[in-house]
Formats: sequence, C-alpha cells, structure tokens
Amino acid sequence: MFCSGCGQAVAPGQTVCAQCGRPLAAPVPPVPGLEFELQNYAGKVRALSVVWFLYAGLSLLAGVIGMTFARQFVDGHFFGFWMHGPWGPGGFPPFLGPAFLHLVWVVVIVRSGMALMAGWGLMERAPWGRVVAIVAAFLGILKFPIGTAIGVWTLVVLMGYRNSTLYDQL
Repeated sequence: MFCSGCGQAVAPGQTVCAQCGRPLAAPVPPVPGLEFELQNYAGKVRALSVVWFLYAGLSLLAGVIGMTFARQFVDGHFFGFWMHGPWGPGGFPPFLGPAFLHLVWVVVIVRSGMALMAGWGLMERAPWGRVVAIVAAFLGILKFPIGTAIGVWTLVVLMGYRNSTLYDQL
C-alpha cells in the first residue's frame, strides 16, 4: 500500500503517512465471497428440509384420516343402515374395495416416506438427499396447492449448475 499524497510505501495498519503526515484512507471491507454464499445457501437448504419434514407428517396424517373415511365408506358403515344399492352393505364388489384401499395405502406411505427421506437427506446434506428431494418435488407438484408450492421451491433451490456446486460444497 502507498500514500496517495507522496507515494511513500506504507505499512499495513498505519493510519498516517510517516513521510508527509497525510491521513490514510480506511481499508475497504472485503466483498462477500464464497463463504457468504455458502452460509446463505445452507440456510435455504435447512429451511427446505424442515418444510419437507412437515409435509411428510401432514401427508401421513391426511392419508390416515382419508383412509379411515374410505374404509368406512367401502364397508357401508359411513352412511349408516339406510344406504342401499350397489354401494350399500354387501353391495360393493368384495375384491375391488380392499384391493383399492391397499393400493391407496401404499401410495400414501411411499409419498410420506419419500418426503421424510428428502427432509432427512437435505438436513444431513447427503449427496443422495438432493436427488431424492428433486424426485419428491416432481411428484409433489401434482399435489395442489401445498405439494406444488414445496415442489417448485425445491426445484428452484436445488436445480441448476450454481446450486448444484453450492450443494456439493456444503
């Protein structure tokens, strides 16, 4: 560093020039670099992982409640004894109801499990966590409105070369 008045070499941390007595300019603070970017991105990934945990719990709770009502409907107990016809007691095809309910249970458990894995992988910053979260985001986009919002947010935070590089450096 040199004095702007006389051009004399100045030692770092010196406030005035020893040659001409001119006050030296304050040092310019460093421009935020990669560390700032990494801290900012780490906060986004952490918030996203917490939201995936919440979504997994909400999805499982909604699935259990929905399946309870569906089971009562299939068994014919939902509307009481006055329900008659093809959907009444004994009128539902015996092979179709339970098979459909088992399929829906599998979908609910897989969707909730994938959301839980995405949250855990992002929280631990595992390399597979990013991939699982992106797959869960694409599947979650179909679940309007909450799944769509979380899916779009996940894709914005995790997709792209810049975000991929930042995630790898976490």
